[in-house]
Amino acid sequence: MSALASQAVTDLAAYTTSTGEAVQFWVLGTVAVIGALCTILMKKAVHSALCLAGTMIILAVFYLANGAYFLGIVQVVVYTGAIMMLFLFVVMLVGVTAADSLKETIKGQRWLALLCGLGFAVLLVGGIGNAAITEFNGLGTANAGGNVEGLAALIFTKYVFAFEITGALLITAAVGAMVLTHRERTERAKTQRELAEQRVREGKHLPPLPAPGVYARHNAVDIAGLLPDGTPSELTVMKTLRDRGQIRDVSTEALRDLAALEQRSEERLGRGQEAAK
Repeated sequence: MSALASQAVTDLAAYTTSTGEAVQFWVLGTVAVIGALCTILMKKAVHSALCLAGTMIILAVFYLANGAYFLGIVQVVVYTGAIMMLFLFVVMLVGVTAADSLKETIKGQRWLALLCGLGFAVLLVGGIGNAAITEFNGLGTANAGGNVEGLAALIFTKYVFAFEITGALLITAAVGAMVLTHRERTERAKTQRELAEQRVREGKHLPPLPAPGVYARHNAVDIAGLLPDGTPSELTVMKTLRDRGQIRDVSTEALRDLAALEQRSEERLGRGQEAAK
């Protein structure tokens, strides 16, 4: 009788969530949901990428907490550490503004994205419902020979067809991205002499424009160069900074510096006149 009671207690403990696990789930789950919402609600692409990276890291913590060590390491190293950081660096280097996201490159892509999101939501709800009402053998049975061995046995036996289809979809997506981003040059690139002759024919911007930040002590890329008449030229600042409104105006700084210079000159002149007396 005691053996049956101890076995029942052991089985109950195996299917009971501890306080630490519950606290971890509710705290990290809340942060993960907030990060996922911020990914689609943030106006700047860099902020969205950072929120998505945080959500991926929390998912890796969930994998590790549930004993799926291989998936947790892959989530951190491959998805968060490689793919997501590469995407983040590309966004930071290229510069994507909020105005770019309002342009639809494919007609009706927002409705298609909405339908795909609804379909994914249905699949997610179905999977969670199936997991809630269905009894499984448990993670211990699946990882009897080790997590990596159990995962490999499931992928290459029971789910081999789904695994191959997923691999084919990823390869197709990579090839499609390269084809869509590749631009074949249909004409010969113009030389510097031809560009100069074109400017002369058009009669505008005959001399080269000043470089960004050509003023006094400044050499920043967000300061427009000054034209011969002293007015700033916004064309000397890259289009991304102009769209973001991140161009610093040096005209006010010039007036302030000029006023300070005149004040110092007047002070020196006054001191010289007092010394002469």
